[in-house]
Amino acid sequence: MTQNRETELVDMAWDPITRIVGSLGIYTKIDFKQRIVAQCRSTSSIFRGYSIFMKGKDPRDAHFITSRICGICGDNHATCSCYAQNMAYRVKPPHLGEWIVNLGEAAEYMFDHNIFQENLVGVDYCEKMVAETNPGVLAAADRTESPHAGDHGHRTIGDIMRSLNPFTGAFYREALQVSRLTREMFCLMEGRHVHPSTLYPGGVGTVATIQLMTDYLSRLMRYVEFMKKVVPMHDDLFDFFYQALPGYEQVGNRRILLGCWGSFQDPEHCNFEYADMTDWGRKMYVTPGIVVDGKLVTTDLVKINLGIRILLGSSYYDDWAEQEMFVTHDPLGNPVDRRHPWNQHTNPRPQKRDLEDKYSWVMSPRWYDGRDYLALDTGGGPLARLWSTALAGLVDIGYVRSTGSSVQINLPKTALKGPVELEWKIPRWSNTIERNRARTYFQAYAAACALHFAEKALVEIRAGRTRTWESFEVPDEGIGCGFTEAVRGALSHHMVIRDGKIANYHPYPPTPWNASPRDIFGTPGPYEDAVQGQPIFEENDREHFKGIDIMRTVRSFDPCLPCGVHMYLGGGRKLELLHSPTQSPGGE
Repeated sequence: MTQNRETELVDMAWDPITRIVGSLGIYTKIDFKQRIVAQCRSTSSIFRGYSIFMKGKDPRDAHFITSRICGICGDNHATCSCYAQNMAYRVKPPHLGEWIVNLGEAAEYMFDHNIFQENLVGVDYCEKMVAETNPGVLAAADRTESPHAGDHGHRTIGDIMRSLNPFTGAFYREALQVSRLTREMFCLMEGRHVHPSTLYPGGVGTVATIQLMTDYLSRLMRYVEFMKKVVPMHDDLFDFFYQALPGYEQVGNRRILLGCWGSFQDPEHCNFEYADMTDWGRKMYVTPGIVVDGKLVTTDLVKINLGIRILLGSSYYDDWAEQEMFVTHDPLGNPVDRRHPWNQHTNPRPQKRDLEDKYSWVMSPRWYDGRDYLALDTGGGPLARLWSTALAGLVDIGYVRSTGSSVQINLPKTALKGPVELEWKIPRWSNTIERNRARTYFQAYAAACALHFAEKALVEIRAGRTRTWESFEVPDEGIGCGFTEAVRGALSHHMVIRDGKIANYHPYPPTPWNASPRDIFGTPGPYEDAVQGQPIFEENDREHFKGIDIMRTVRSFDPCLPCGVHMYLGGGRKLELLHSPTQSPGGE
């Protein structure tokens, strides 16, 4: 911590941010007199190199390799890569294969959101943390009755906070047990977590039986039971913070600029043909869309694809403006920009960190609307997904329904409780609290969708349509793009094939969208934008300041920085062996 005496700003840094994977650093200037964060820089010391060593590989290996990008959401990468390969190979998986993929991805959403929300984010709101940063808020929490105590069993908000205490809190421990069930569900569908062993282009290798679905459903219903108390409990907790701290809605608040690439294909409509992508994209059970200032700009995956731009600015790379363009036009004849992932080149240039110039290995993805390069964020994943799906009003499968202003979730009767109807309503803000709230609701949404997918899969199995994979051939020349939602947000894979090998490959997970530094136009990335300008509510003075609301904001995006290679060798060094390690210099 250093102080700038001229401006009365205090430099404070958190590097690395704890409770996540990866080297994320947050560097701030804080005005304690005005009690605001005056400036923020988001840095990453991890180099993303998959785009380099994917070149020359067999395209059929792409999902196995890119799964290793991350030890958390590897299956999301594998799934997205298979989508891109399906397009390039022009193969349509059997219906049952796609229902199984959906069931696996739904289990992953449930697993990851559960363990992150309850065992990582929840710690920021637990009794021990609140006591250290806002003792006045804890005192108020102990006096405040929980509006939905009958649904979740915690009489006061303070009781909820105590249940979130790590390792000792009852809810904290219960969530750990539930995460095991969801991981088992994933393994039933895709063989291994987190790097699937049965997922391929053209479908899956999973042997589909009624017993397989029964094993999945038995665990799913226990998760549904769990969510019936989790949603009202978190609503009570998050609503309390608005009540206890007037103005708290400004913590992590930024302009509504949300991007969702859609999730859960409907095999009755999806053929993975680029020419039909607009139509089958809108049939996804999570609707793709871009939301600007609360309005749905588009749900067209073709337009979303063509609008992606990869900008530099404050990142450690040289430009590729003079290098080869791989794709000049998409399969529909639309021009493709040089800064689109199909045409990107990765030219790393390591250098000393300079917070006024180059300071991060993360590039700056933006979405170009024809006028502005928009710094979209994913809202941690669920906020963008629910917001886009709600506004589009295209989903109606009984268990879930989008209304144009909300998403309705219908959870059926379980062992201990009857049917429950939940409704996520579009909020006023894209802020820290609403990102976290949406994560809770999306867990319920994923569970409800999984019920539908399981029913569809059982129809196929009982009808004897048990084929789960379709054969294909790799073309000598081709392009493909895959779009889905990783747990924490928008995920795309773009591939170019030449001479039967990968000529160019660029995966873009939510990390660069959310963690990007300032771009060539000086536009801050979402982490930076959400933290910069937010008020300080922590009761500690500057000497004991923990930055709890800064941490809550960054973690509300579900940050994850391992999507890259942890090492850069430059030109390398030549090592010369002067003598055998088994012999003495004299050769004896």
